[in-house]
Amino acid sequence: MADVISFKQAKNQRKSRKKLCGHGFHKWKVWKDKQFDVKSGKLVTVYRCEGCDAQKVKTH
Repeated sequence: MADVISFKQAKNQRKSRKKLCGHGFHKWKVWKDKQFDVKSGKLVTVYRCEGCDAQKVKTH
């Protein structure tokens, strides 16, 4: 059985995450769909913020 949360509570959590992202406090998570950069021919790690979907790329 899943945990039940109200819509208001979920909405407040998203708002607080976007507020934090606006001030530079992102919650980065590895995005595994793109692992190879074709133009440079290198392996890359793409990080995506869970709150605002911003991306940062680190080459190896």
